[in-house]
Amino acid sequence: MGEVLEVRGEIEQQISGRTVCEQLRQTAEQYPDAPAYSDPDGDDWITLTYAQARGRILEIAAAFAALGLRPGESVALMMVNRSEHVLADLGAVHAGGVGCTVYSTFAPEQIAFVASDVGARYAVLGGPADLARWQPVLDRLDGLRKIVMLDGAPADERFMTWDDFLDLGRRRLAEDPAAVEERWRAVTADDVATVLYTSGTTGTPKGVPLTHTNIFYEVAATDRMTSLPVRGTQISYLTYAHIAERILSLYLPLVKASHVHFCTDLANLGATLGQVRPMMFFGVPRVWEKMMARLLAVLAAQPEAQQAAVREAMKAGVAYVEAGQYGRTVTPEIREAYEQADASLLSIVRGMIGFDRAEWTATGAAPLPAEVQRFYAGLGLRVIDVYGMTETTGAFTGNSPDCYRLGTVGRAEPGVEVRIAEDGEILTRSPLNTRGYVNRPDATAELLDDEGWLHTGDIGTVDEDGFYRVVDRKKELIITAGGENISPAEIENHLKEHPLVGQALAFGDNRPYPVALLTLDGEVAPGWAQARGITYGSLAELAEHPEVLKEVEAAVETANSKLAKVQQVKKWALLGTEWTAETEELTPSLKLKRRIIHAKYADSLDSLYL
Repeated sequence: MGEVLEVRGEIEQQISGRTVCEQLRQTAEQYPDAPAYSDPDGDDWITLTYAQARGRILEIAAAFAALGLRPGESVALMMVNRSEHVLADLGAVHAGGVGCTVYSTFAPEQIAFVASDVGARYAVLGGPADLARWQPVLDRLDGLRKIVMLDGAPADERFMTWDDFLDLGRRRLAEDPAAVEERWRAVTADDVATVLYTSGTTGTPKGVPLTHTNIFYEVAATDRMTSLPVRGTQISYLTYAHIAERILSLYLPLVKASHVHFCTDLANLGATLGQVRPMMFFGVPRVWEKMMARLLAVLAAQPEAQQAAVREAMKAGVAYVEAGQYGRTVTPEIREAYEQADASLLSIVRGMIGFDRAEWTATGAAPLPAEVQRFYAGLGLRVIDVYGMTETTGAFTGNSPDCYRLGTVGRAEPGVEVRIAEDGEILTRSPLNTRGYVNRPDATAELLDDEGWLHTGDIGTVDEDGFYRVVDRKKELIITAGGENISPAEIENHLKEHPLVGQALAFGDNRPYPVALLTLDGEVAPGWAQARGITYGSLAELAEHPEVLKEVEAAVETANSKLAKVQQVKKWALLGTEWTAETEELTPSLKLKRRIIHAKYADSLDSLYL
């Protein structure tokens, strides 16, 4: 414990008094001509340097001040990942305000709740599609003074175009630069920099305020664990309403002077990876799963001899990555076999998918299936797990490239206390912990105890070397009619190991045995069917095809072979739809909304017990 507190003290001293505003000033002065943000423009990029970005941010701060934003007031943001999103957020902070990115998949009622709860006085929206989500509830948002639109601003005094907003900021900054400097210099490390709302697997979203100190402790801890180079390249594609994206592509770049490339559409992620070849990449499990499925489809189309060569090379990759785990040894034989495989084939495959320069590849937000992790290990990539919450400013445990154990979420981050409570719940205490939820004292009391321990709601274990494993959500464990405690996530991960299975939900609370609802992967299934000469009119029709059902049955049997008898799925149903955030079965961070699925598919679940 003494060593943990000593490290914590070092980091606290390192970040003492640091704010986003001061950090940006230092980086822009040290690396004025370094590229900061690049937006896609056809086959090219439009880039702002750090000096240019800071100049634009000060103009935006002046514009917010001119419109009447007072210190501590909130600005709501909803748009795709693009430079204007970061500039508007940081501009609000430089004016003394608080940025709050709202999930673009939130329904109008959720938007109304968030905007009212956080007290948003201004909003910056991307375009008509974003406005359409706000329009039904605008009449109820009396506190919202002005809405700035990047595109498609209505001819209404409540709205303002982005160009007019920037023009206002330029004029005001030129007239009185000292006023803006006074604003950003008045921001303190204890001030709230952002409020993020949990995407809500259950209930109403909760607002999580995070201070500059919370943020820079996480940045410092992440920097120590990753050892990434200064001025590296990276991609921003997950929503800025997600804590991982905020830390990795909004705040960490301010310290590392990274070059952030924006991917405005997830469908273009593969192409963007090939263009940018990032030095770091974070993906939620579903992103890694989809990339694996696409690569497997490409490999399946190659001649058998080439497929065999890839499989053989990947064995060397798996052996190398597994031997590199904490407590193991990479023997000369393993290293030589890997280097040969890498030189002849693996490095080429990594280059094909844009990971030839990747030094840190990670996943979080939900468990990554072991087979997916093993697949990337075969390519020589360590896709390592980190674990955290919005309430802990992101990760508070993590594996690192030189200290990892596959199947775990790593060790406690530097200076972070973690322990397992008597009931198995994971608790943590550190400067990463939020001060509590916005306007939710009861929920705050459940989250934080009197000794400062944050209760994660997750059940976990820790091994003798300090590596943690997350078993499942405390409230999501299945307790069968026979009294067996079962983790649905473990069952689901095994079911999703087959590329045809897009999503899986295990069910069985107070029931005699587990059952499962499955969906097809909308990207993999068409190619799989085409390769077998199967014709169909829709995904729903394909889900009823005898060959598909036979293949999925085999996938369930394979999953069951890896599970204890009480965990095995006795019956299952393959649905003819995909689950997305838009259809409400998934959160914006692509976690299952179990209660919604249970209600929406109650008849299907009940039929599995007849």
